[in-house]
Parts: sequence; C-alpha cells; structure tokens
Amino acid sequence: MQTTFTIPTEGQGLYEITREVTGWVANAGLRDGLLTLFVRHTSASLLIQENADPEVRTDLRNFFTRLVPPTTDPSMAYLTHTYEGPDDMPAHIKAALLPVSLQIPVASGRLGLGTWQGIYLFEHRDAPHRRDILAHLC
Repeated sequence: MQTTFTIPTEGQGLYEITREVTGWVANAGLRDGLLTLFVRHTSASLLIQENADPEVRTDLRNFFTRLVPPTTDPSMAYLTHTYEGPDDMPAHIKAALLPVSLQIPVASGRLGLGTWQGIYLFEHRDAPHRRDILAHLC
C-alpha cells in the first residue's frame, strides 16, 4: 500500500514527520513488513535522527550550511547553476550527500525506530515549499 505525505516547510531546517508516518502505519493494518519513504524532490532529504533535543536539528542545519554555503560565498564561486538563487545549487549538493529514501522495519504494526529516533524531512532551500514524500508499505 502507498500514500503520499505533503509536508509544508518554511525554509531550511529539519521537519519531524514521525507522528504522521506512525499514524498511517498503525492504521494500515499490516503487522510486519518494511516501510520505504522517498522524497520526490532534488533539494530536500530524509533523515532518521534524534528527536529529544532540538539543538541536534539546529546543529545539523548549521553544519550543512557551513559545509555547503550559498553561492554568494566566495568559496562557492566555481558553481555555475545559479539561476534559481544562491541556495539552489547548495541544496542540490546537500541532497546528493544525504539520503532521499529511508527503509524502516515494521513489527507488530509499529515502526522499528529506537527510543530517541524520529523521521525528518530536511529542507535545503530558503523559501517555503510543499514537499511530497511517497510512502510504500509492504
């Protein structure tokens, strides 16, 4: 079975989607299986990350901004794809470095996540977007 989650974002950052995904899996009626999530965009990623301390999300965002700064940064002057703004090509690079799909075991109708793990959409663009995540449960 499949569904699509549409996640509104307000710019760069990590957006937790664990609650939405967990609810859908619980209502799906499948006791044991595998959930695959796939983000249908080239400038966003998916992560399983700690969901207890919000500083983790802040630090991850800051790290990737430092690792791949906007094209206005002199260190990025070699980039040629700049038509859609200074955050566009860096967003593509971040999406190339991070996963765009996740696989999570389902046991007894529940996601096999650890105690402190959450599922996140990692938005790499500055402007708000609506991101589609395809979920496949089998």
